Amino acid sequence: MHRDQIRNVIIIAIIFFVLGFFFRNLEFFPVVPPQKPLTPLEKIKAKHRLDVVILNSPTSYFVDSDGPAGYEYDLLKAYADHLEVDLNLSVIATVAQAIELSVDGVGDIASAAITKTPDRAIYLHFGPSYYQVKEQIICHKDRYKNGTFPKSVDDLKGLNLVVGNNTSYEETLRVMQYENPDLNFTVVEGFSTEQLLEAVWEKEIDCTVADSNIYSINLRYFPELAKAFDITQNRSLAWVLQDEDSDLKEDMYHWINEYTQSGKIAELNDQYYSYANFFDYYNTKLFYKRMKSRLPHYQKYFEAAGKKYDVPWTLLAAQSYQESYWNAKAVSPTGVRGLMMLTRKTAKILGVKNRRDPKQSIFGGALFLSDSLVRVPKDVKGENRLKYALAAYNVGMNHIKDAQILARRMGKNPNIWKDLKKILPLLSHRRYYRTLKYGYARGSEPVGYVDSIYDYRDILVKSIQREADKKAEMAKLKEAQKVKHDDNKSAVINLH
Repeated sequence: MHRDQIRNVIIIAIIFFVLGFFFRNLEFFPVVPPQKPLTPLEKIKAKHRLDVVILNSPTSYFVDSDGPAGYEYDLLKAYADHLEVDLNLSVIATVAQAIELSVDGVGDIASAAITKTPDRAIYLHFGPSYYQVKEQIICHKDRYKNGTFPKSVDDLKGLNLVVGNNTSYEETLRVMQYENPDLNFTVVEGFSTEQLLEAVWEKEIDCTVADSNIYSINLRYFPELAKAFDITQNRSLAWVLQDEDSDLKEDMYHWINEYTQSGKIAELNDQYYSYANFFDYYNTKLFYKRMKSRLPHYQKYFEAAGKKYDVPWTLLAAQSYQESYWNAKAVSPTGVRGLMMLTRKTAKILGVKNRRDPKQSIFGGALFLSDSLVRVPKDVKGENRLKYALAAYNVGMNHIKDAQILARRMGKNPNIWKDLKKILPLLSHRRYYRTLKYGYARGSEPVGYVDSIYDYRDILVKSIQREADKKAEMAKLKEAQKVKHDDNKSAVINLH
């Protein structure tokens, strides 16, 4: 046989031997099935992180002196805790940005007070609803004076009505425009609803549209705003997901149902929106007026005392307003007096010789608050310590400690204000106070006292920030004008 033929026979024999061995020993080569891709929920748990695109606004997410806060933030944090994963936020400024990023596949969830609408449902995947709102036309109260405050769609004709682009408001107005061809409005990019509400307040535009919750939460910052009329019935706010049908969506529905039934949604509603039901326009308006007329006389003392005793000066100023309306000569029927309304006994302990002297009163009040902070139990952390100290300033630290004991008995957290404020009013009920060491107290007063102080403080801080922003914008404008002037001057020199 030829040598090449022999080689071919050997090769064929080897191939048959290998194939025979393989088929006889298949159990030694187990077939690995293709790996099934992870579901959205499995992906979140695998990376130990819930990625969320969230709107920076008073209704969604913001950072205050106690850290991250906001209705939607608290809800998302609770859901992340349920999944036992971290919460990772990508913060944006407008609803349009949130929707754009969600469509581009960024984040597991987009949370931006996004309203479920028919048009959006075509290209967005909504999760469960968590809040109901109505869209409202918002204008300035001064329109009442000249008879141009709108009461119907027909009254909007001729007004400068402005809304943000890619918002549910734009969608609603376009539907209204189809039925009312004379209705005109302007759509702008890059402006949040809060910014447009401020523009109405500043009388830069006539009216805008806002969800009912956004309007109510901004009233304390822009008290001259007024609702003209609703332009929709109740609509649902919901998170936007990446997939229409997924285990994540199913898990969300199950969780939100349990969270609602547990009463925790009601607690969130109370925490963020209850005060809006008791908005006092005239008191808020008066506070703005006195920020300009009275506060400048004492601000340097608040700042100095706050720095000396390590207390935010804006909080001291807000407390003083709650006490005396920034009236250095204020006197109560019980004899307390001055900007910080000190008793004679307290003033003596603090070394305040003249309670009507603004500087002495402010520094004495700051010292008293600082001492109260030291006496707050160590288990109370963060901003809660200031709130406990303020409550003690009003009702006494012994009653605060009684309320903590009662909170423990009732299964509440004795070291956080949002729980203690529910317990304090019970100190005026014999059923509860007779079991406590220090007995009866008007427990509702410190709750209202602390909440009012923080309300005034929030208005003050936002007002200061707004003025700072305006100054920064004016500085930029002046710099731009200077550069333009210098360029023009150089051009003239060059011509000669």
